[in-house]
Amino acid sequence: MDFEPFEYPDASLIAGVDEVGRGPLVGAVITAAVILDPENPIEGLTDSKKLTDKKREKLFVEIKEKALCWSLGRAEPEEIDQLNILQATMVAMQRAVNGLDMTPGFVLVDGNRVPELSVPSQAVVKGDLRVAEISAASILAKVTRDREMEKLDAEYPQYGFAKHKGYPTKAHFEALSEFGAIEQHRKSFKPVKKALGIA
Repeated sequence: MDFEPFEYPDASLIAGVDEVGRGPLVGAVITAAVILDPENPIEGLTDSKKLTDKKREKLFVEIKEKALCWSLGRAEPEEIDQLNILQATMVAMQRAVNGLDMTPGFVLVDGNRVPELSVPSQAVVKGDLRVAEISAASILAKVTRDREMEKLDAEYPQYGFAKHKGYPTKAHFEALSEFGAIEQHRKSFKPVKKALGIA
């Protein structure tokens, strides 16, 4: 897709940052930071949620091959319970940016707030539709998290994680009610508290 004109700051290396997994009741929140190579463009970048699984997987490989550098960050369920989901997401974003092999001149973050970083940064609402770097980050984060949910599904098939990816669906609520919570559930989230009898 053609990204709408966005006023890029005058910086040589732009990193895009996005997260996946703020809403689910289980698993880590995953973030990614990506610096794309202007000389090696990637066709088909857009918001990861608008892509088919097959297209996402293809772009996942291509981004890793063509980007100047990329990095993943994460915050585990225990950290989410300790900090709250917003703060844990900010920490995970910091980890993604700090993990880059190159220091960006500017960081563009999807959403309406930015974590504390050592380089200048700016929030971009609907950034995964407006900025190629953020779109690439959203794809890396989503594919990574979806794969983790599929792995968790293989361990705990009764919860249906491969289908709902840990989000609060009717099927997930029913599984929580029937089987209780597993270690990877976020104990501070209301439906999980209820399943554990601590609501």
